[in-house]
Amino acid sequence: MKRWTTAAMVLLLAFSLAACGGGREASQLEVASSSNTLTVDTPQEKSAGATFSSQAQEEASLPPEESIQQTDDEEGGGDRLVVYFTYGENAALPDGVDVSASASIQLGEDGQITGNTGMVASMIAEAAAADLFSIRTVQPYPDTYDATLDQAQEEQGENARPELAAQLENLDEYSVIFLGFPNWWGDMPMAVYRFLDEVDLSGKTIVPFVTSGGSGFSNTIAAITQLEPGAVIQEGLSIGGSGAVDAQDQVTQWLEELGYVQ
Repeated sequence: MKRWTTAAMVLLLAFSLAACGGGREASQLEVASSSNTLTVDTPQEKSAGATFSSQAQEEASLPPEESIQQTDDEEGGGDRLVVYFTYGENAALPDGVDVSASASIQLGEDGQITGNTGMVASMIAEAAAADLFSIRTVQPYPDTYDATLDQAQEEQGENARPELAAQLENLDEYSVIFLGFPNWWGDMPMAVYRFLDEVDLSGKTIVPFVTSGGSGFSNTIAAITQLEPGAVIQEGLSIGGSGAVDAQDQVTQWLEELGYVQ
């Protein structure tokens, strides 16, 4: 009887120990499983956040594409204007005038009568992508160049200001003004003085050009500087009157040196 009782007690103790061991293994498995879940999820969230931040920083460091395109578009010449006075567009010339009979009148590419300064003005406008404005007087000059020079000398003596047929109304659109004229008696035509009296070119760049029989600018640059003290005066171009028709290469080289032609 004692042996049986002892055997029963041993079996009961063994069963209890097995049950306790199984419970501890189950608890350890749950903790490990829970720990693995946390370990996997948390690094994934951090990695995703770091990747997003890196992409945002890289995109923010790149220059906007629109800014690059706007910089490239600045090569255009929409802010440039060629203002000029020329004999052929201000003289009372008869219909059918023979342009080959005078060195002071020319036939432009558009078939219209112009002068030496007008020819150079058209070359500048085409090469520099600029607009054109012709200074014209209400009262035309004589139909011969000699008579026109006589009248020009009288106007200088009187410090006259001939009335202009049109005024420039959209000057604010331009920042660069190419200003051209013939050299009459060592000075600008008085119509050009009238134009400069009527406009304010402060803050703008004036690029002068002149046609002459050999005197170049004479004292006209100083006169322009005095009339427009708030403007920047750039290096000008002097063309011999007889060479105006063939001045394209000289004009282009000058504009390239000033940076108006790439």
